[in-house]
Amino acid sequence: MAVGSKVAFVARFLGRRPAYTYEITEYEPGRRLVMRTDEGPFPMETTYTWEPYGEGSDRTRMTLRNRGAPSGFASLGAPVMAAAMRRAQHKDLAALKALLER
Repeated sequence: MAVGSKVAFVARFLGRRPAYTYEITEYEPGRRLVMRTDEGPFPMETTYTWEPYGEGSDRTRMTLRNRGAPSGFASLGAPVMAAAMRRAQHKDLAALKALLER
């Protein structure tokens, strides 16, 4: 993985399976990853950060941030889509946490 790499991504969202190609725009191994896409209903940027957490730094806190700006017809449903994205993200992160804690 390096800046400029492309990553194929297929999601399940609102009963659909949108496919995106993200481009890595920032990458600091073990610390930060930023990906952007200009495909789909609106351009999106996803940022992951990792940092030591807890006493002795034996844990890692991951932060995930999605940003996007719908335009045209998609902008009409932006508030509903944002809420749905938050719910899906929380569900996905809970599933990831459960897998990692096995």
